[in-house]
Amino acid sequence: MSKRDYYDILDVSRDTSKEEIKSKYRKLALTHHPDRNKSPGAEEKFKEITEAYAVLSDDQKRSQYDQFGHEGIGNRYSSDDLYQNVDFNDIFQNMGSGFDSIFSKFFGGRQSYSEEVGQDLSTSITLTLEQAASGVSTEIKIPRTEICNECKGSGSQPGSKTKTCNTCQGRGEVHLSRSMGFTRIITTQTCHTCQGKGVYIEKPCKKCKSSGVMRNVKKINLSIPSGVDDGFTLRLKGEGDIAQRSKRYGDLYVTLRIKPHKQFIRDGDNIHFNTNISFTQAALGSEIAIPTLDGAAWLKIPSGTQNRTVLRLKGKGMPRIQSKHKGDELVTVNVIVPKKLNEKQKKLLQELAKDFD
Repeated sequence: MSKRDYYDILDVSRDTSKEEIKSKYRKLALTHHPDRNKSPGAEEKFKEITEAYAVLSDDQKRSQYDQFGHEGIGNRYSSDDLYQNVDFNDIFQNMGSGFDSIFSKFFGGRQSYSEEVGQDLSTSITLTLEQAASGVSTEIKIPRTEICNECKGSGSQPGSKTKTCNTCQGRGEVHLSRSMGFTRIITTQTCHTCQGKGVYIEKPCKKCKSSGVMRNVKKINLSIPSGVDDGFTLRLKGEGDIAQRSKRYGDLYVTLRIKPHKQFIRDGDNIHFNTNISFTQAALGSEIAIPTLDGAAWLKIPSGTQNRTVLRLKGKGMPRIQSKHKGDELVTVNVIVPKKLNEKQKKLLQELAKDFD
């Protein structure tokens, strides 16, 4: 089947402006994107309108299409070349993750420079169990690559000018073509003249050596919610390294480590504590002070409590993240039997023993 006319696909006339074409494409793409439209043929329709937009949004490709039709496009551009200058992030910004990787997901090509994201970073911090229970705000320092504060990312000395690279015409890449028999192979490489920047810098920035980025230590105020457990990881969007060409930041992942506690053992939302009581406290009953994560609390020991009995302090455990629920403190009581008795104590126990015989 012959290909449909690109103008018909986007439902625009031949004198429609680039901005109108962009607006029309965005509306159609939102309608037919397979993540939103589950009807049969949505993905093929999406690819069709995206190919039409890739051609009609580029002045050179549009001119060639106007003169020679599909023959002027298919014989000149590989699929990689066809989407070379399309900035999908600009079109679909703030539309969610289903759109920001649109190029690589549906067209199998590499990411454009505008889609490149800096490297993600990771670090870890250690908390006490009390800090994990209450939540805490702290400052962390992260070495990372970020925009040069001297040239603001341009790579050019402030006040100097840049020129569009003549080798790659501002694309940052060059396409090399070679023939093998009846096959023509096109490869894409970073432009050696501008090193992928797309511009020629007359006076490189002295601070970043024209890279536009530099190493720095970023101070970040970190708010840790109450109830976190060992191994819990926080994602800080945009706090990773910066990509040199796209100037987009990666993310920072902070893993939390909880120190072992001297008194408590954590078990999910609950904590365990061991305490000793005397033989008489176990037999007669008592009330004793027990340490908790937020201060001392009174624990009632029922009369006749047996050794290794577990008693519960309700709501004295760990909070659950993003919830009003709190676990319990489970107290195991160890009944201590005296190893030595004086004569008076022995007689009293002997009299007591008669009552139980």
